[in-house]
Amino acid sequence: MLSVIIPCLNEAEGIAESLQALAPLRARGAEIVVVDGGSTDNTPEIARPLADQVISAPRGRAMQMNAGAAQARGDLLLFLHADCRLPPAADGLIVDGLNRARKTWGRFDVTLTGSHPLLRIVGAMMNLRSRLTGMATGDQGIFVTRSLFEAAGRYPEIVLMEDIALTQKLKPFGKPLALRHRIIASGRRWEKHGVLRTILLMWWLRLQYWLGADPNKLASRYVVHKL
Repeated sequence: MLSVIIPCLNEAEGIAESLQALAPLRARGAEIVVVDGGSTDNTPEIARPLADQVISAPRGRAMQMNAGAAQARGDLLLFLHADCRLPPAADGLIVDGLNRARKTWGRFDVTLTGSHPLLRIVGAMMNLRSRLTGMATGDQGIFVTRSLFEAAGRYPEIVLMEDIALTQKLKPFGKPLALRHRIIASGRRWEKHGVLRTILLMWWLRLQYWLGADPNKLASRYVVHKL
């Protein structure tokens, strides 16, 4: 059984569309778990009729996704951002791909939506970097067996770079399945804050993280950028 875990915070504007896109998976037996991090809009009320579970957790993607995994019933977990759309028949792609490759975790390629021409390059570079390094980002829809997720120690409950930190913990158990089928991810944050500016910031944040910087301090820089 596949459980799709979606961390949310003030996503009332788009959560219905996001969950409706998952209806075919739900009809085939997938479980949809929405984890709200304290929305001040009506995100949970909108999500409730369109999901199997809507739960609350302390704010922060890592804590929300860990809470969702703890409540999920599936033995295969897919962590999906609220503004991302899975490729058609994603459930079958994941299950068949993992079985054929004899792997226990993986991710999709990603395409960023938006009008800025650099967004296509950003998506392509994300996919290439992931393929070369074996790392994955949240926009790529990380999926993992429950047994491996637990063995790896779940998401480190840090405020930034939780996706990179998780994949660091998963890599010793084997390389990821890199599905070329594409998740469509929103480029809204890139365009809102300036595509080139956001690219440079994310490169700087990742470099600082690799050099051992405190994720809490990095998060404060990221929050200032979003304001």
